[in-house]
Amino acid sequence: MGSAWLNQARSASFESVNRGALTTGQGSTVTIVAMNPYASQLGNRNALDVIAETPKQLAALVERLGARGLERSLAPGKWPARAIVCHLADCEVAFAFRLRQALAEPYHIIQPFDQDAWAKRYSSLPAAAALETFAALRRWNLAFLDTVSLADLSKKLTHPERGDMEFHIVVETMGGHDLNHLRQLETIASQPPA
Repeated sequence: MGSAWLNQARSASFESVNRGALTTGQGSTVTIVAMNPYASQLGNRNALDVIAETPKQLAALVERLGARGLERSLAPGKWPARAIVCHLADCEVAFAFRLRQALAEPYHIIQPFDQDAWAKRYSSLPAAAALETFAALRRWNLAFLDTVSLADLSKKLTHPERGDMEFHIVVETMGGHDLNHLRQLETIASQPPA
């Protein structure tokens, strides 16, 4: 998959901002929410390369975890590995819609969702079905991204919680989000069984 267009878009635009505080000229402080809250996870890696590699890495981690490992979590009160896999499948549904709507509408407004509300049903959903869903949707999203032009990458959209951004930030968010959850699953897989 060619990824030069994403690198060009990244170098031609501002890097994703991080969460922090900004003091305005009038002395008031404004909280800034990152356009890509996973920018630190992605670092200098190419988002397209990351999202293309994720299905294989995720499948290997699910196999390594096995049925018992999928019920382990990073800490008490955190999602078990199975819920993380389900979350990735649900996020791929959300990203599929966001990518297409962002290019289909003028100045698309992204619809956020409550991940914890969606997660309430994860305890009764099989990880295998989530993995299959994720892999199929990711293939479809990658095929869609192959149709994206350099001009598309700078298309403006907005996120109610993160503000104005360009299309390429959504792609970069996908990559950073993948890496965040793959690292969580790797940590769980590395833990000795309880």
